[in-house]
Amino acid sequence: MITVAGFNSAIDRLIDVGTLRPGEVQRADGAVARPGGKGVHVAQTIAALGMPVTLVGMCDGAHAEWFGDGLARRGVRFRSVRSSVPLRQCLAIREADGRMTEMLERGADPGADARFVLDQTLRHWLAESEALVCTGSLPAGFADDYYATLVRDAVVPCLVDASGAALGLAAERSPFLVKPNASEATELVGYPVVDAVDAARLLRTLRARGIRHPVVTLGADGALGAEGGEVWHARLTVDGVRNAVGSGDCFLAGMAVALLRGESMSDALRLAVACGAANALGDETGFVTMDAVRELLPRVHVHRLDG
Repeated sequence: MITVAGFNSAIDRLIDVGTLRPGEVQRADGAVARPGGKGVHVAQTIAALGMPVTLVGMCDGAHAEWFGDGLARRGVRFRSVRSSVPLRQCLAIREADGRMTEMLERGADPGADARFVLDQTLRHWLAESEALVCTGSLPAGFADDYYATLVRDAVVPCLVDASGAALGLAAERSPFLVKPNASEATELVGYPVVDAVDAARLLRTLRARGIRHPVVTLGADGALGAEGGEVWHARLTVDGVRNAVGSGDCFLAGMAVALLRGESMSDALRLAVACGAANALGDETGFVTMDAVRELLPRVHVHRLDG
C-alpha cells in the first residue's frame, strides 16, 4: 500500500466557456465540481493503476460525506481529519480552444489541534505502507521543513513533489524521489533548467546529493529521470488536449507505482508519461483510466542520454 500525504484538500471546479473575456459578465457552457487537490489526483491515479492507496487529508463538515464517497468509488481509502476551516477551491476555466486559466485558493490554517491530528494520522498509516508520497503545498501553519521531517523519520521510501522551501529542505534529506518541474528545479539548484541538457545536469547534481531517483518534468518536452549512472528521457506527443491540469500529479502516481513494483527508471518514465498524457486527453482533472494508459504506453518514446 502507498500512503499519500495530501493535506491541502480542495474542491476542483472546471468551467467551460467559449472565450474568456476578462471584465465582462459571461455564462458558462458547463461546470462540474469534484474532490480535488494534488493528493486526491495522485491517490486516485494510483488506485486506477491497481495499487492499494490511503490518502490522509483534511475535509470540512459540509463536504465530508461527498468527498469520502467520491474517493471510495475510485478505490481510495480516505482518512480525513475534520477541519472547521472551509475547503479551499481551485477553479479552472477552459476555453473552446483548450486554453486553461487557473485560480487557486491558498489553504487556510486549520489550527494547532488539526495539524497535530493530521500528523499523527499520517504516521499511524505509515506503519502499514510500502511508501509515502508527499505532494502539494502545505496548509498554513505547517513549518517549511515538515516534509523534510517526514523523510527523516519514515522507514519507507519517500517521494516528494513540492516547491520552494518545502522542496529544498526535503531534498537535503535525500528522499527516494523528487519530481520538480522546470521552474521548481531552477529554484532548487540555482541555475536555469529549460531543456533536456539542463535537466540531465540537474539530475546528476541531485544524484550526487544522495537522491536515489531524481526526476524532472519539462511539459511538452517530456520528462527525464536518473537511476544509477544513467539518465533517461521520455516523450509523448498527443493531439486533442482537453485538460492538462493535474497531469503532473498523474505522472507522479505512475512513477510511484512503477518504482514500487521494482521496474527500471526507463519503464517507470514510460508509465508516468502515459499517465500524464491520459489525464491531458480527458475532461477530468487529475484522473486516468487504465484503458487510456494502456493505449498510450506503446507510443511513449524513451531513450538514454549519453555523457
